[in-house]
This record gives sequence, C-alpha cells and structure tokens, in this order.
Amino acid sequence: MLTEDKIIRIFCIVDDILKGIGHFEDSRRRVSDSEVITTALVSALYFGGHLDNGRNFMKMTGLVPGMLDKSRFNRRLHCVSELVLSLFWQLGHYLKSVAGASEYVIDSFPVAVCDNIRISRCKLLKGKQWRGKQCSMRRYFYGVKVQVLVNAEGIPVEFGFVPGCESDVQALKKLPLAVAAESKIYGDSAYTDYQVEDDMREAELIELMIQRKSNSRRPDEPWIRFIKEQKRKGIETSFSEIKALFLRKIHAVTFKGFLIKLAMFILAFT
Repeated sequence: MLTEDKIIRIFCIVDDILKGIGHFEDSRRRVSDSEVITTALVSALYFGGHLDNGRNFMKMTGLVPGMLDKSRFNRRLHCVSELVLSLFWQLGHYLKSVAGASEYVIDSFPVAVCDNIRISRCKLLKGKQWRGKQCSMRRYFYGVKVQVLVNAEGIPVEFGFVPGCESDVQALKKLPLAVAAESKIYGDSAYTDYQVEDDMREAELIELMIQRKSNSRRPDEPWIRFIKEQKRKGIETSFSEIKALFLRKIHAVTFKGFLIKLAMFILAFT
C-alpha cells in the first residue's frame, strides 16, 4: 500500500507539472501522457528499467486499468521523450530557484552500451567517438558519459549526455549551468578551463571551484584544496544511488530508447 501511495504522489507531481507548462492532449485517449511517464518512472524505480514489468504492475494494481499494450506503450513513450526532458528541467528550475545562491557539484559517470568484446556487433552505436576511458577504474567502455549537476543535497538539477570519448571540460560548455548569481559549482580537475572560470565569474557572478592539478598555473591554498575535496564527495553517493537502479545491462532496441531509459533513471532518483 505504501508503494501505491508513493506512485500516486509521483503521478500527481507529474500531472501538475504538465498542466503547469500548458501541455495539451486529446481527451479521447484511454491513457494520458502523465500515466505513461509515471509508468516509466515506476519501471525505473522498482523494475530496473524493465518497461513491460512496470506496465503489467500498473495494470494489475488497477492504477492504470486501461493500460496500453507493449508495442503501443513504447511508441507513446518515445513520443513524450521531449516532454520527459521538459519535466526534468521544470523540476530542476524549481529546486534551483528555491535554493537561491547555493553550492552545486558537477561530475560525470560512464554508461556502457555493451561489453568491449561486443563492440563490433553493437547495433545501437557505431563509431570511435563512443569509446571512452574511465580513469578511476582504469578501463575502457563503449557508450555515453552522463554529465550531472547536483545541488547541496545531492539531487540532480541538470544533466546531459555526451559521447564516451568527449572530455569533461568540453562537456562543461554544453550544460546551461543556469544557477543563481553568487552560487559556487565544485568540480574535479578534469573540468579545468581558466577562460570559462573567468567568463562565468565576470558575466554570471558564478564561481567555478575546480580542483587544481599538481602543475596548475593557479594553485590553491591548502584550506581551499581541502574544502573542494570535501564538497565533491556527496556526488559520488548520488551516482551510486542512481546506478543502483540499473539492471546489470540496460536493454534497449534503439539508441533513443537507451537514452530515454537513462533519463528516466535520473528523473526517478530526483
């Protein structure tokens, strides 16, 4: 019963946000877009992203008695993919506006589409740009990097997908980083770009607190180095909790379906 109560609350949040942004849909539909998105979120939260299990659960519990069949549900989910992203941006904007000038942490984690030994047979992706290296684990992967900006509580407020080979400092320029003035964004040394730091400080009054490399031209004082290290620890916990929702392998037939499932995991965690 507690699970059903939580699902109902999730549906209410999703439905209210869609109404707030003026989303319109045909009244003759048996299943609304809010119910489709809620079902996908339930699949991410409780079934490792297995959409068919989530669809069957929502139908058996009577939460969505007129549930669509498997094929139709997948087509509807693909149709509302832009709506899912809009839903997340609205939620992230609300969290950032409530926090005001605050502290954030940016980092990335890799998500492999397949094992390295299966790269030549991979049908979702083709090309060397998807092959990246995870330095912390000393291994290569074939897939995407998920760039995430979290607030002080470890809740994602912005995210984006980039090819596996793309460096973090290049991806930094693709995130909007739309936070309040006088906020601070902490990141590791992979995000080092002095020009971006100077531009954001002058134009947006946002301080990029990037950890320095040993040969940095702008070395930190010891206490600044300690603060940066401590502030960044929370995002690793958030990444662990997001990846704990995954199954051993994220199953998808298309690359777009793969990204939709990833977005659902992040939205469900948020």
